[in-house]
Amino acid sequence: MSSPPDVLELDAVIIGAGFSGIYTLHRLRNELGLKVKIIDAGSDLGGTWHWNTYPGARVDCPAPTYAFGIPEIWKTWTWSQRYPAQKEFEDYFDHVDKVLSVRKDCIFNSRVTSALFDPATAKWTIQTNDGRTVRAQYFVPAVGFAAKQYIPSWKGIDSFEGTIHHSSLWPREPVDVRGKRVAIIGTGSTGVQIIQEWAKEAAETFVFQRTPNLCLPMDQETFDSAARDEMRAQTEAEFARCQHSVQGLSRTDPPKAFAEMSKEECDQVLNDCYDKGGFRLWGAAYKDLLVSPEANRATYDLWAKKTRARIQDPAKRDLLAPLEPPHPFGTKRPSLEQGYFEQFNKPNVHLLDTNTNPIIELTPRGIVTADKKTHEVDVIAIATGFDASTGSLSNMGICDIEGVSLGERWRDGVSTFLGLTVPGCPNMFMPYSVQAPTPFTNGPVFIEYQADFIRDIIKKMKDEGIKTLDPQPAAAQAWREQVIAISHMTLLTQAKSWYMGANIPGKPVEFLYLLGGMPMYRAVCEDSIGPKFQELFVCQN
Repeated sequence: MSSPPDVLELDAVIIGAGFSGIYTLHRLRNELGLKVKIIDAGSDLGGTWHWNTYPGARVDCPAPTYAFGIPEIWKTWTWSQRYPAQKEFEDYFDHVDKVLSVRKDCIFNSRVTSALFDPATAKWTIQTNDGRTVRAQYFVPAVGFAAKQYIPSWKGIDSFEGTIHHSSLWPREPVDVRGKRVAIIGTGSTGVQIIQEWAKEAAETFVFQRTPNLCLPMDQETFDSAARDEMRAQTEAEFARCQHSVQGLSRTDPPKAFAEMSKEECDQVLNDCYDKGGFRLWGAAYKDLLVSPEANRATYDLWAKKTRARIQDPAKRDLLAPLEPPHPFGTKRPSLEQGYFEQFNKPNVHLLDTNTNPIIELTPRGIVTADKKTHEVDVIAIATGFDASTGSLSNMGICDIEGVSLGERWRDGVSTFLGLTVPGCPNMFMPYSVQAPTPFTNGPVFIEYQADFIRDIIKKMKDEGIKTLDPQPAAAQAWREQVIAISHMTLLTQAKSWYMGANIPGKPVEFLYLLGGMPMYRAVCEDSIGPKFQELFVCQN
């Protein structure tokens, strides 16, 4: 039966034009010969690097491996810094398009409003807010884990007469704060980056902090031509090392546990990791940092000692780097900073503890806290984070074969197999999402593995005449239990973090991601597409 002319018929439809969507498009289109399109609510390529244009936005994984590992791309591109800024990623995605010709298969400024699977045709029907209807056998929501922003429901938020923006909805034009009074609400990675920039220019800066960010020195470096040449010469080897590391980074994983070291060795390792910067103190000191309370406390004490020495005011010092850890070190993602703590040594930078005095409302002139004080400001940056992973997916109107929305299915807890497939949603594959190692990896490296797996499983379906593939409910239940069981072996469940969904009121509190690293995840995926395929998936020809 022919389709109405307003229905776009495809083999596969991908939602999201970030790293996941672009790489998956490349693999399915160029290697399997499928007819594929990307739909994206934004106006251009980049995903998170398109949306997050707030001041100071930059990556926290180092060049050159926070990038596509496709030789045709990296051999013809050079990074200017070890940790590039958002604007450089816009240029990078322009370069990616020149190499891969991505934009010609993208539909921009189009937001998905529903995604329904029809068992009779074995196809997904996708509808968008601009009236499009797309039908495809394979559905790939590649929306990442930070696509749905969280804004608390403060009283009077719409009454504020100044400038106010959430970090992920920042205007393309710069917000001028010179000579103005500014507020930053939230001190996660986004808040830290905005504070570092605004505190240099604003007349007064008010920082509203609930939890101190145990952030680490970035160890930024601007590359000269010799350094860029050396980096390009080493890039292939660095990408190769990424494939074998737990986090998908090119550095060596920590070889020893805390108890295997002498006190002198521990002190040296901790100091070296801190002084070298980056995430080394989090990921390269001890292999049991997130398991051993003793190892964790030793790491926190070193961090606190180093950090407190940078903060002059005793009251600010105790809020920013308390002697007692607010949570085990590394159980909330630390940010990488460039002079963050030094900004609080300025008399016009104020630190407000929202645990003691929460924000109760916004007024036309500013922010009111529980002590009845009004903090008058001209500009507000809302850096309160995201409804991680599940929010991104539940916001698209995805329904299973029984018409039940994904949000409803997951109301009491997430259920996936491999963090890629969902029972009752045949032929749907969701890279860089929930119940996978997602936030504990170097994103692009992990994304490439998952997209290659999606390519391989679709190829298997085509080779074997399989029309639909659906994970067994028992496989998803076992996967969920494994994700949760591993998390309870660690200290991560002791923190109220977005890893747990604890930052969103009413969201089930459970560990949302797989610990264990990329090699473990890869082994399970290879088993699932190989010897265990028949027992893990329901297939129809």
